[in-house]
Order: sequence, then C-alpha cells, then structure tokens
Amino acid sequence: MALVSADSRIAELLTELHQLIKQTQEERSRSEHNLVNIQKTHERMQTENKIFERGRDTRAPLPHPWSALVLSAVLPCGAGDKLHVSPYYRTKLRGLYTTAKADAEAECNILRKALDKIAEIKSLLEERRIAAKIAGLYNDSEPPRKTMRRGVLMTLLQQSAMTLPLWIGKPGDKPPPLCGAIPASGDYVAKPGDKVAARVKAVDGDEQWILAEVVSYSHATNKYEVDDIDEEGKERHTLSRRRIIPLPQWKANPETDPEALFQKEQLVLALYPQTTCFYRALIHTPPQRPQDDYSVLFEDTSYADGYSPPLNVAQRYVVACKEPKKK
Repeated sequence: MALVSADSRIAELLTELHQLIKQTQEERSRSEHNLVNIQKTHERMQTENKIFERGRDTRAPLPHPWSALVLSAVLPCGAGDKLHVSPYYRTKLRGLYTTAKADAEAECNILRKALDKIAEIKSLLEERRIAAKIAGLYNDSEPPRKTMRRGVLMTLLQQSAMTLPLWIGKPGDKPPPLCGAIPASGDYVAKPGDKVAARVKAVDGDEQWILAEVVSYSHATNKYEVDDIDEEGKERHTLSRRRIIPLPQWKANPETDPEALFQKEQLVLALYPQTTCFYRALIHTPPQRPQDDYSVLFEDTSYADGYSPPLNVAQRYVVACKEPKKK
C-alpha cells in the first residue's frame, strides 16, 4: 500500500515539476527582451561617446547636425572634464537593471521550488527502495544486492556522487551541516537508507572504514545497524555512533562557499577508487568548480614519501578524519 501511495505522489510531483520548468522558460523568455534593451542602451552610449570624442577634436567635423544634442545628452559637464553618463541614460539603465534584478529573482524562486520538488522525488524513491528491500520486492532497474555484479555497484556509486545536489543558498546563508566538509550536528541521527562511513572489524581482526547503508538506529542503545554496501546483503554490523560518519548530503560550491570544503593538506578519509573502503589521505587539491572532485594523496608505504600519486575522489565520498596525521 505504501508503494502505491509513493508512486502516486511521485507522479504528482513530476507533473508539478514539469509545470515549474515551463514557468522557468516563460520567465526567461520574458526577461530576454529587457536584457536586449540593456545591451542596446550600452551600445548607443558607446556610439554617442565616440561621436563626442570626435566633436572635441577640432580637426574632425561633427558627423551629423544633431551631434550637439548628443553632446548635451552624454556630457552635461565642461569640455575639459571627465566623460560622464548623462542623467537620461543613468535613469534609463537604473530602471532596466532594476527590472533585470527582479526578473532574475523571480526565475531563481521558481528554480528553488523545482529543486525542492526534485529533492522530494528523490526522497520518495529512496523510501520506496527501502520498503521494497524490506518486503523483498525488486524491480528490473534495481536488482537485489545478492545478484549485483561489482561493476554495477561501482557504477551506482559513481552515479550517486554525480547526482548529489549542489547546495545553493540565498545571499547571506551559510552552508548547513553535511554540506561538503561541514560535519553533522552532534545530535544528528542518520536515517534508514543513508550512506555512511562505518568502522568495522575485518576478517583478519583489523579495523577498517567501509561504505555502509543504515538499516536502523536504536535510541535505547545509541547504536546503528548497518549493511556493508559490498557484502551482498549477507553481513550486518551493529555499531556505536562514534563508529559512524554520515556522508555529505550536498556538494559545496567552491565558487561561493569555499570554506565548506576540505583544504589542501588536510587529513581526511576518502573512498579509494573502485573499492568500497575509506582510507586516510591528504587533500592535494580541493575542487575548483562545482562539478570537480577532490584530488587526494592516499597514505601508502609502498611509495618513498609515504603517499600515492594524486587520485580523484568525489565530494560525496570524502569525510573528516579525527585521527592524528602520521609523521
């Protein structure tokens, strides 16, 4: 019953999302006329300024009888003063830019609503996946984990990193917890289905950080039950909160929120490429653009300096390491 209800709500949200996308296009088309006017106004100002400069040169005749009017429009000050924009153009441009700002804000509001719809759809899809997992139901597009080939798992992990939403705040907003390098709040509890870095004991007795999925959390014992993402659903771990690190839920934008990213030479835990294990690494280069990955140096004693060559790891799979840096 819950699956049917989720499907119905997802269909409604997709319809609403389609309408918002249409509104965005309509708003963009409407504002295009004003942007063209701004461009044309600047072009006319540049042309008339050139006419004025020619008019100041006594060796060059004014090109048109109305040049005197042009000069009075673009330069109300003395002939020897610095060139200024006339009150007419100043007022006109102020009005055009005010309209452009309002148009941009209107389009931005529509896009934020669309992003909220997308986030809700993704949340419902995740809830449906978990419900199907519990019920033992799987569709063709998402086979049960016990039959999932490793190559398929790696592709899904890569897609999860690519589709992690970029946090876009309003002017003055600070990135929230779980955005980029910003850790979860102290009382945060990961939800079922959330991906986390989990510290577990390996077969040989050593401890390692693995990529896991939250199954449940007990407030009575303050412990999580998690599934190893690479254990084909066969092994479940019961772990305390200190052994769990929630993964980022938003990518940080390096262009607007660089403080929400790990910085060069900072110690982190990063998912080693083509594996499901986290290892200690140093940040070599933080992302420069929203779509960029981190470049990291993994600790590796097989290299003379103790670190691997730079490897790329997505923001989704880089978390803080509280252990001290090795000397």
